[in-house]
Formats: sequence, C-alpha cells, structure tokens
Amino acid sequence: MNPLTLDLFLPAGKDVESAQYRILAKLKSVRDSFKHNSIYPHLSHLIGLHETVERLVGGIDSIREALPGTVTGIDLDNGTVIYEKQKLDDNQLAHIEELLRWALPHIQEAIEVGRTIYEFVDDNMELEEVGIVPSYVKEGYLLVPDRKLMELHVLRYEFSVLVGVQERYRSLKTTHVKTIPGGTVHIAPASVKLDLVTENRDLPNPATYHFVTQLEFPFRDTVLPVAKRKLIRYLNSQGLAA
Repeated sequence: MNPLTLDLFLPAGKDVESAQYRILAKLKSVRDSFKHNSIYPHLSHLIGLHETVERLVGGIDSIREALPGTVTGIDLDNGTVIYEKQKLDDNQLAHIEELLRWALPHIQEAIEVGRTIYEFVDDNMELEEVGIVPSYVKEGYLLVPDRKLMELHVLRYEFSVLVGVQERYRSLKTTHVKTIPGGTVHIAPASVKLDLVTENRDLPNPATYHFVTQLEFPFRDTVLPVAKRKLIRYLNSQGLAA
C-alpha cells in the first residue's frame, strides 16, 4: 500500500472534495491494517505526515515551499539537478490549506488507533537481560519471538546516537542472524547466547536481550518494531544517549 503523502493534497487546488475522498480512502487502508494489528510502517508515516501538515497550516508561503518540483534540467557545472516548482495561485493554495485543516483531525484519529495498538504491545512485552551484561552494549543481540509461527528470531544490533543541530537522534540498526523453529518454547535464551558466542567470535560476551510476550501479533509489522523501540529506550536509560 502506498503511504499517505503530501502529494494527495495538491489536487485540492482544483477539487477539494475529490482530494478528501482520496485521503479518506488512504486512511481506510491504514485502518484496515490496524484492524489486523499491523502498525509498521503506517503509524510512523502518519505521525510524520501529521507533523508536516501542522507545520504547513496557516501559511501559504510554507505550502508553496512544500510543493514538489519537476526536474527541468541538470546544472553540469555544479553537478546539481534543476527543479521547477508547481505554480498555483493564491486561491488554489487557499483550497490546499482548507484541505490540510480538514485532514488534521482525521489523521490524528488514525494515529490514536495505531498508538493504542503500539502501547498495548509494549505493555505486554518484557525485556530481559540474558546472562551477564557487559559494559559495552552498543552492539549485541535481540531474541524476539514470533508467537504465531512459534519461532525465535535472532538479530544483531548496532546502537548509535547521531548529533543534529538541535537534538540527538537514536538509531538502532538490526541484521537478521537466524530463526530458531520452536525457539519460543524449547530453547533457553542463555543457550542461544552461548551458541552466538561460539559462532561469532568478534563479540566474546555480547549484550543479549530476550523479549517475552504472549501476543500472537504480526512479527515484522508490529512485534519487532515495538521490541526495537523498547530496546532503544532501555539503552537510553543506560546513559548511551549522551
């Protein structure tokens, strides 16, 4: 499903009602995903869109700046692509602003549905340290269950803090290592960690975290994203956000 983007708001310069129908159709698709307890990447897309729309509301100049451009050429001297902004008159821009104002509560309502699912999963998932946790925890492993398929997914992570102009951004990069069939029931996390030490000598005592949940929710779309966010919060609490 294509995400809900600002491009859907542009036709409002000519036909607000048709644009409203298109936006409602996209939101319905998102809600359908939420009904199946699938929240990623829809929830993060909605939150980002809501922030952008809020920023644009009340400023025609801001809307004009946000309009996508069409590639018209290439500046060979500077090695840059030349864009030409779409040209809309103030009346068309006012229609777009009207649509933005109309859309905000609809987007917020969908966000609340997704956020409720996220918080429910987060509340019903525990993070457990496996064995002795080393002082170096910026790299390690996650053990995340898929209760629907009765599998245990082993992922390697790298945690980093990127310093921006005004704030710090936390990043958790994961790489899938292996899937253990029946691992949520039959294999102890400590045994999995021991195997990882044997198989990957570069981390002799890896930070390893086991996530425990009884929820049979979609793994890729919900369980794993929530687990990653929970681990980021945990690592932040250990002072790694500094």
